[in-house]
Amino acid sequence: MKTKSSSGDVILTRFIYVLLAILGLIAVYPFIYVVSSSLSSGRMVDMGQVLLFPKEFTVDAYEFVLQDTVFWTSYANTLFYTFFGVAWSMLLSAPGAYVLSRKRLWGRRFFNFLLVFTMWFDAGMIPAYLNYQSLGVIDSRWGIVIAFGVQAFNIILLRNYFESIPESLEESSMIDGATDFRIFFNIFLPLSKPSLVTVILYYGIGRWNGFFWTMVLLRDINKTPLQVYLRKMIIEQNQLAEEVAKNIQTASYSADTVIYAIIVASMIPVIIVYPYIQKYFTKGIMVGGVKE
Repeated sequence: MKTKSSSGDVILTRFIYVLLAILGLIAVYPFIYVVSSSLSSGRMVDMGQVLLFPKEFTVDAYEFVLQDTVFWTSYANTLFYTFFGVAWSMLLSAPGAYVLSRKRLWGRRFFNFLLVFTMWFDAGMIPAYLNYQSLGVIDSRWGIVIAFGVQAFNIILLRNYFESIPESLEESSMIDGATDFRIFFNIFLPLSKPSLVTVILYYGIGRWNGFFWTMVLLRDINKTPLQVYLRKMIIEQNQLAEEVAKNIQTASYSADTVIYAIIVASMIPVIIVYPYIQKYFTKGIMVGGVKE
């Protein structure tokens, strides 16, 4: 049975759609501008002529970036930190969330309180740096991977999802003689695919965009990730402009278009991966983020 909407409801609905469309355009436009500028000539970008579509289309900026060996080294470092960092984080987070979700855990409320406490309070940057220094993670690739193992929010997300799984499954498995390890690997993990994929996405994006602590802890340029490389290019923009000027007769790019090209290149993996895991994202957030 269809209900007739009042004129006020129709106007409100249309207003919401228009507002969401405007907000969507505001969110998407910076991405469109960066892509268009990276494919435009440096002259058009410097003159402020690029607004929506590329002007004087060229891929010279990408050719300049792809010929830079430091760029490829930084890209490889970022892939390394992301892949092994996510694997390490999930190795710690999933079992930890499972343990905290079990009501039979002694001191469960206290441990959950400690987990939430770390989301609001920390020791500060200097004590954290001294701690990392004592652990020997300064200027170490594996140190960067290990040092930032877990995030409390992601563990809570997984914990809530595990709590939504009926306890009868666990009880029947224990009656059949299954251990906690078997219950975790054979029952909970297969049933928690949406939440696991969501947390993997969070950890992956966090690792991929990792900037501050990698900048603080890494001193060797050959170990820095892509985001630190991009920061270096922006800071040294005048030097980059001089290098671009050497090829001004054969190329149509500028320092700005080169930076835009690096930004686009850094977004490509996330753009490729996200559509494949997007179907799990909403379900993982809804079930893992709501406590019944």
